[in-house]
Order: sequence, then C-alpha cells, then structure tokens
Amino acid sequence: HPSYCHHRNSIQQLELPQRKAALIVPAFETLHYRLTFPKSKAELLSMLDMGSLYTFRYHVWPKGHAPTDYAKWRTATVPYRVAWQPDFEPYVVVRRDCPKYDQRFVGFGWNKVSHIMELDAQEYELLVLPNAFMIHMPHAPSFDISKFRLSAGYRGCLQTLREEFHQDLSRRYGAAALKYLTAERSL
Repeated sequence: HPSYCHHRNSIQQLELPQRKAALIVPAFETLHYRLTFPKSKAELLSMLDMGSLYTFRYHVWPKGHAPTDYAKWRTATVPYRVAWQPDFEPYVVVRRDCPKYDQRFVGFGWNKVSHIMELDAQEYELLVLPNAFMIHMPHAPSFDISKFRLSAGYRGCLQTLREEFHQDLSRRYGAAALKYLTAERSL
C-alpha cells in the first residue's frame, strides 16, 4: 500500500529508531457513514474546505487535537515540532520501547492524554507528519462513554485516577512534572 510505504520511509528518514520522537498523525472525521477515502493530502484539503471532513472533534473537544496546528499542517512539507498542551491526545507512531499506556485508564477518558503527558515528561519530540492523516468514521457511542456521561461516580473515579497519575509523575520526574499539574489547575 503506497500510504504504508510512505510512512515507513518517513520513519526511516526521521531516524526514529535512534530518536525519542512521537510522530503525530493528524486526525480528521466525517459525519457520513459512507466516505470515499481521499487518496492524497490535496484531496483531503479539498474535502475539508467543502465541509465533508472536519478536524477531529473540532465541535466537541477541540483541545484534544488543537496543538497539532492544522493551519500549519495544510502547507507543511516537512515534519514540524509541536509543544505539549493540556488535554492533548493525538494519534502517534512511536517506537516499541516507548512508555506503555497507563493501565489505570481503561474505559473512557484520559488514556491517550496520560500517555502523551508521559512521553513529553520523558522529553520525546512531538513531530507532526506533513503528509499523513487518518479519518475517524462515525459509530454508535461506546458503553464506557455512556457510563462517563451518565454516572457521577464514574467521573469521580476518573478524577481520582488523574490525581494519582499526577502524583506518580511528580515522583518520577520531579520538578519537571509540575507543569502538568499547574496546567491542569489553571483550566
């Protein structure tokens, strides 16, 4: 598949095996159940301009992907570095030996957010791939997101786990981890 070959070449050119980097694949979504997948970035941009695609979660949770900087991505021809921001949860390509997902965050909420935070704490570069993209297709809400929305208990548990995670980051990374807690409190 040409896309797979392109990504493999990107990874080799960026010397990912020797480098601590998380390659961000910009995410888009459609509200249509049937979609002809764009064959190129130019085709995707055209679909975006026509309104058949949107940047991912743009109308629900823009903070999750805003640091990707879609305006910059439109014209980017080389990978570019972005900074961590609160609630950033991009889809990434990383080496196998990167930190694993924190298993406390099962179900809905904070699995990708905590993972990116940990990568940032370990000084991974967050690099947006200029010619990569993924498209999220509509589907029925998951059982866990329904529980999250309907249950104050579920949301309370998630908050407790987030606090534990922050404490663990502080223990592991010391003063460097303070920015995550400070950012969280200022929201």
